[in-house]
Amino acid sequence: MKHGKKYGEAAKLVDRATQYDPAEAIGLVKKTATAKFDETVEVHIRTGCDGRHAEQQIRGAVVLPNGTGKTVKVLVFAKGAKLDEAQAAGADFVGGDELIPKIQNEGWLDFDVVVATPDMMGVVGRLGKVLGPKGLMPNPKAGTVTMDVTKAINDIKAGKIEYRLDKSNIIHVPVGKASFSEEALAENYKALMDAIMKAKPSALKGQYLKSITLATTMGPGVKVSTAKYC
Repeated sequence: MKHGKKYGEAAKLVDRATQYDPAEAIGLVKKTATAKFDETVEVHIRTGCDGRHAEQQIRGAVVLPNGTGKTVKVLVFAKGAKLDEAQAAGADFVGGDELIPKIQNEGWLDFDVVVATPDMMGVVGRLGKVLGPKGLMPNPKAGTVTMDVTKAINDIKAGKIEYRLDKSNIIHVPVGKASFSEEALAENYKALMDAIMKAKPSALKGQYLKSITLATTMGPGVKVSTAKYC
């Protein structure tokens, strides 16, 4: 992949052979964010897990203390009193069966997170083929299948992120924006890594975290030392 001049200049600041401590890595990532927009800072964690085995799957969620810097649109599937509760808590969209054709047939996907009460999962399940591939299916482990819709919405709006293994057993998650202070990014990074360490599957044999890379949307990757987590 051919990169532009700005990327080349930014990449010169990073020693690809070095594993930096988190504070240094965060400083470098901020320096290498040269795009005209406020880039997202992402963490990419290569694990030693084999996601083909259910007991080695990793999936969960964590509320970042300083949020993600992104305005998140929440869709809630509920009925009765829970519909009113979701609206009062600040959900962007609320509904039930009537939303199915809108999503299935009209391709409406103007939301970032889907929350559902357990009694609505039969309805939401019909959207599996649409929401599943986009990582939008509500899930109890992520706290998005719950009767406490107020807490779910508040957590998401406050900066809750979901983490899970992809097909290559890598976890990709945002931890803020390049405009965040180094302290804010460091706090978010620590909250994420604490959650990832707690999620370590007991069935895993061998090394859990193989590599950690920090990068902005358009910037070069900066390797972070895994020594602390071995």
